[in-house]
Amino acid sequence: MRDAKRIDIISDTHGHLSSRLLQELEGADLIVHAGDMTSESDYFELATIAPIKAVLGNNDYFYDYGPGVERTIRFEYEGLRFTVNHYQERLQLMGVDVAVCGHTHRSKIMRLGACTLVNPGSPTYPRDDRGPTMARMFVMDGTIVSTKIISL
Repeated sequence: MRDAKRIDIISDTHGHLSSRLLQELEGADLIVHAGDMTSESDYFELATIAPIKAVLGNNDYFYDYGPGVERTIRFEYEGLRFTVNHYQERLQLMGVDVAVCGHTHRSKIMRLGACTLVNPGSPTYPRDDRGPTMARMFVMDGTIVSTKIISL
């Protein structure tokens, strides 16, 4: 996995980036945030660690993270097509390889047809037995090498 790119996936940070989360994010090639960041300063702090792709969540109404942060985004990274929306039910899965959502504060990774769905849970206010979580994906040459939930 030496040449694979590391994508760290987070959601529902709600204005709090713990030292443990920030430590885990160090070395990421890309950070994907699936909404409810609720802090412009957190957005800019994450951007000092790695490039960031982010969407607006239901609690991000009054925040301005700059251009490119919309309700839904689609992008390509390392030959894979991604879509991100805070809500799983609003993801358009047609023609994408990876779909990322948040909102539930419950982590999961599952296959939906040809697509890998990732909900990283919440590192701040978890709602399942795993406690605070994030997700990590390694990709290379248009292939997902691995995806896992990381307990913080």
